[in-house]
Amino acid sequence: MCAACGVPTHIPVLDPEPTAAVPSAGPVKFAALRNPSCRPYLGGAALAMMADNIEHVITYWVIWEKFHSPALTGFEVISHWLPFLLLSPYFGALADRYDCRKLIQASQALFMAVSLTWGILFLTNSLTVWNACILLILHGMAGALWSPPEQLLLEDFVGVEDLPSAIRLNSTARSLGILAGPVVGSALLLGLGPVHGIWVNIAFYLPLTILMARTRFTGHTRSGIVARERVSALAAVKVFREVSRDRVLASMIILAGLGSFFVGSAMQVVMPEIAGTTTGLSTGTAYGVLLFANGLGGVLGGLILEGTGWVSLSVRSALVSTLVYGAASVFFAISHDYLIAAPLLVVGGVANLAALSITQTVVQLRAPQEKKGQVIGVYGVGANGMRIGSGFTVGLLGAAVGLRTALGLSSAGLVVCVLLLAGYLAIVARSNRLNTNHISNR
Repeated sequence: MCAACGVPTHIPVLDPEPTAAVPSAGPVKFAALRNPSCRPYLGGAALAMMADNIEHVITYWVIWEKFHSPALTGFEVISHWLPFLLLSPYFGALADRYDCRKLIQASQALFMAVSLTWGILFLTNSLTVWNACILLILHGMAGALWSPPEQLLLEDFVGVEDLPSAIRLNSTARSLGILAGPVVGSALLLGLGPVHGIWVNIAFYLPLTILMARTRFTGHTRSGIVARERVSALAAVKVFREVSRDRVLASMIILAGLGSFFVGSAMQVVMPEIAGTTTGLSTGTAYGVLLFANGLGGVLGGLILEGTGWVSLSVRSALVSTLVYGAASVFFAISHDYLIAAPLLVVGGVANLAALSITQTVVQLRAPQEKKGQVIGVYGVGANGMRIGSGFTVGLLGAAVGLRTALGLSSAGLVVCVLLLAGYLAIVARSNRLNTNHISNR
């Protein structure tokens, strides 16, 4: 059986359409880096993601120093992911209809405008809770707007055959930006202060913005397909129903959503408490080591997977990777020695990158060409928007039983749900095989 049958253990997703050619040789390692159009994009994306995280470091510190509000701290997380949850399908529809270069430039311009405004408010000492909330929401919207056109542009750069490499390496580049962001952000904050630090950070958005004016690819150049009909925010949501008809697509989106909902952003939330109860190092040192290990896992994961090809592009691999991610998070939550906790974070980071890159690639290859941006947007709802859920599964539960215990229970919930999904897909696959055999024997 092929991908169209929905069998979770056999999905040749490198042949998403009947007319697509299956490569005769194995995939080229680091193929996206060999592409002259994709290579500079990966560098620009890493810098922009680093700038995104630098802004978090500076603004979160200033907000806490000024207001000391736990509620506002919670809103920082919600505001970042809520636009992904509510607007990703609509932004995906825009990517289907318009030049993806312009949309990415618009997202970077919004990032820069927000940074500029932060600096002005810091300089004039006029920051209030309400304008901080508005800027946090706008920053989240910039990230949500960036995601769907980026994925279409990556495919336009490298084509279908090298798309898995482009997605893996783009995830690696983003992980590198996330890893470097706190380091550079802290240096800017301490060396230049919040005002000049946030303004200098604007420069890191410029390379990607300029690159979009110099590349000939629009996100639609190879396919030549551009959606013509206007799509409203409500109409874009209807794509959820269409996606549910494809069992493979739906399972990949659900799987990405499970990882985001149960663990998601919770690692950053629980890290201070876990560092304080980790033996072998002082609290401050343990916190730095664990944060570094958490970011390092994503970077190493991309390099290892791209360089070895150990993980196949299939639903089974996505399920196993998510299970490893959940199990590593469970053991991390109950470990008290940094020599055990730090490697578990690296393993979890590798597994999480593998799961997200596989699910992203499968979804993108199987999505209808004329609605690919919208389907990617739906995927963004699961992979990014559902991160809000970890604030409830870990944050609220943590208030009752402690953050460490809450992370362990939530991660165990992820493992259980993935096993249930795997069981359901196995039952459906067996039913499909029996039906196929029955029809062939008639």
